[in-house]
This record gives sequence, C-alpha cells and structure tokens, in this order.
Amino acid sequence: MTSTVPASLIRTGEGSALQAVFLDMDGTLVDTEGFWWDAEVQAFAALGHRLDESWRDIVVGGPMSRSAGYLIEATGADITLAELTVLLNEKFEQRIDRGVPLMPGAERLLTELARHNIPTALVSASHRRIIDRVLASVGRDRFTLTVAGDEVTRTKPHPEPYLTAARGIGADPVLCAVIEDTATGVASAEAAGCRVVAVPSVAPIAPAGGRVVVRSLEEVDVPFLRTLVTGLPAVSE
Repeated sequence: MTSTVPASLIRTGEGSALQAVFLDMDGTLVDTEGFWWDAEVQAFAALGHRLDESWRDIVVGGPMSRSAGYLIEATGADITLAELTVLLNEKFEQRIDRGVPLMPGAERLLTELARHNIPTALVSASHRRIIDRVLASVGRDRFTLTVAGDEVTRTKPHPEPYLTAARGIGADPVLCAVIEDTATGVASAEAAGCRVVAVPSVAPIAPAGGRVVVRSLEEVDVPFLRTLVTGLPAVSE
C-alpha cells in the first residue's frame, strides 16, 4: 500500500458527508479489462489450449489466484498457478507498456475530485508491479493512497482491500463511495460497508440497496457521489 498524503493531513470536501472515493483500476478507471483476457488467451494458446469465450465472465474482476486457477482447472493445462501468474503478468505488462487508455469520464472525474479536495484511493486486485506501471501513465499524484492485491491478506471479494483503504485515509467506510465494474469488486466494497457505484464492463450488475448502476463514468460526478453517501434519492439504471 502506498500513500502520497499522511492521513492526519487529509481534509474532506466542504459541506459533505462524503469522506473519500475509492476506484477500482482495470475496467473501471482504465480500459484494460480486455487486456487481461487477451493475455490469458495468448498464454493458454502457447500451452496448446483454447479458452471458451463464456469463461471470460467467470474470471473477470477476480484476483489472479482465482482467475488463473479456474482456467487451469477448466483447460487441464500442465502449468502451476505460480508459473501461470508470472506468465500472465509478463504478457499484461507488455500490453500496457504500449499505452493505457482511461475509461470515458475518468479524466474529468479525477480532476473534479481533486478540485473538491476529496481523498481518492485506487484499490485493485492487480499486483503492485502492475499498478505502478499503470500509475506511471495515469499519474501517481492523482491518488491519496493505492492498495494492491498482493499487499492484503485477502483480496476481493473479501472486504479487506476497501477496509485497508479506509483505514489508510482515516475515513469511515460507510461514508466512502466506491466505483467498481465487476460483481467481485462490488461484493468487496459492500462487505466493507461502502456505498457503491457499479459501472459494468463485461458482465451485468443489478442495482441493489446502497448501490446504483450507471452506464459509464460520464454519469458520475461529486454531487452524485455525495447524494449516494447521504442517502438521498439517486437515479439508477
């Protein structure tokens, strides 16, 4: 976990119960969810296996151990989880080194959060080495704190990643808004007690109590996030 601002120096946006905003990385902030699937397809093709497109919805958003483990079991590939993890990270890194596109609305939202002095954390199931490569493109100074999947004992869908982010910022999880694109990430955030904005990238996510579903980050701004946390009516899809 890395932080650019000591928790003791953090101030929330004026006149709002919203204490912090946490964003997932792949498929939420940056348009890289497809990069992981491409890396998985290429890795298994080299092992003599073809991945079924239907498996994509199963592995999306999960920690490497779950996603890679599922694909090894589904294909019967002769490779260990540790070996596959290294291979997938290498292929993903090669792809992101060619450029990391932001999701529509991400640049505007990050700028707006900074303008309102709202602490912002990046919370990802990806490993630190991957996050750091993405941050080199997106900008490290945009985030008060970042939490990687290999820096927590239990990653998404367990609540630990978001509880770690809230603790690092010094915020109450109930007064934090989380933006996620997968059911796995949503489950993690909700288990931590956060309010959630779901922006589905691959598989659909249904609206529920304490959660709204939008089509893209273009629909998300600071007033919207404050409304979600204060419990006032918000428009969901």
